[in-house]
Amino acid sequence: MKFIELKLKACKVIEVDISRDERGVFQKIYNHDEFQEDGIEMEFKEQYFTCSNKNVLRGMHFQLPPHDQSKLITCLTGSVLDVFLDLRKNSATYGQTDSIILSEDSGVSVFLPIGIAHGFLSLEDNSGMLYNTSSVYNPHSDSGILWDSIDYPWPIKNPEISDRDKKHLRLDKFNTPFVL
Repeated sequence: MKFIELKLKACKVIEVDISRDERGVFQKIYNHDEFQEDGIEMEFKEQYFTCSNKNVLRGMHFQLPPHDQSKLITCLTGSVLDVFLDLRKNSATYGQTDSIILSEDSGVSVFLPIGIAHGFLSLEDNSGMLYNTSSVYNPHSDSGILWDSIDYPWPIKNPEISDRDKKHLRLDKFNTPFVL
């Protein structure tokens, strides 16, 4: 595994080896010891899977304290534009975004620490995303930032968005509880 620091502090791309043969593909997306050696302390508490059609935008999601969470995100099928937003006070990159294309063939996952909002745009039908989180989902801590209120050049004007995601606060109206 190779850990690559991103623009947003403590956000990392994790490159893994992919074994391909006539049977298909094998890849290890998590190794506790290697994560620990890189300074990532994460115990998984819950796991989710989503499958989205092309032009579906999900996000920008996070959990508020005390149920805040780190995430390890992997695209298992299809491809997505994965976008993250720094919501941590005192961070040099507060309010800034970063992104990466995740796909089933890339051999890449993303680690996002507490205080980072996450969302993605599905680039093709049947894009399957696997999330491992460090806390159990709590509906009272569920929150988000309105996708088009962040400084990010989304490549689409009218994505398909859930009613829930349309009701998120604008970034300039959000009073963050996260501190770096």
